[in-house]
Amino acid sequence: MEEHKSDIKNIKFTVFRAVDDRDACLSFVEGHKRVLEIFGITQISSAKADWILNPDVYVVLVTDEETDKVLGGGRIHKANRKNRLPVEEAVGYMDDRIYQMVDDYTDAGTGEVAGVWNSFEIAGLGIGSIHLSIACVAYAPYVGITTLFGLAAPATYRNVLKGGFQVITSLGNNGKFYYPKDDMTATVMFNHDIVDLPLAHEPQRSIILATRNEPLYKQEVVSKQGDTVTLTFHLPKP
Repeated sequence: MEEHKSDIKNIKFTVFRAVDDRDACLSFVEGHKRVLEIFGITQISSAKADWILNPDVYVVLVTDEETDKVLGGGRIHKANRKNRLPVEEAVGYMDDRIYQMVDDYTDAGTGEVAGVWNSFEIAGLGIGSIHLSIACVAYAPYVGITTLFGLAAPATYRNVLKGGFQVITSLGNNGKFYYPKDDMTATVMFNHDIVDLPLAHEPQRSIILATRNEPLYKQEVVSKQGDTVTLTFHLPKP
């Protein structure tokens, strides 16, 4: 298993509209479900598959460039007043103020980064979900999104903060909810400006802006085995 992990040298990030590629969506759903089941999570709003039919969902898929194997993914949901965002589905029954909050930002273009998952091949390389989040935030303005919601697990909370998100302390218990299970917590977060990203930390901010300036952006990272892995972000404007 370890030997297989170190074989991955080139990882590709691509994006597509969910309704345009059903097969790729199903690969995403299957991979996400497998990862969640390992952690004993079976009921989670971002794992539902009804988004496949939503024309305002865009999928970032992570693949091994040599084999095309799906290694992870994330989704960008644009609020449209027809389909609730995953964060609304997740916490709305516990604090219904989230509905008005999303509605207030919808006309100016808001959405959510949701369903972010990594396979164990990527985790084994020590390449975390931060690169996926970077890809999602980089692409979102292309589809008219200027602000973003997010629901962060404890393991991803720090990276979400670095991306320029802030805790919505007016919801739940200072932004925290028991979700997706009674023994787990998640924090509702919001980024007020994903175009200029004034609150994003470096190097995340520079990488996000670079991927927008270069439709085919490459970044080299060192895996925890000490190997160089090339990340290719192919996120052209639609």
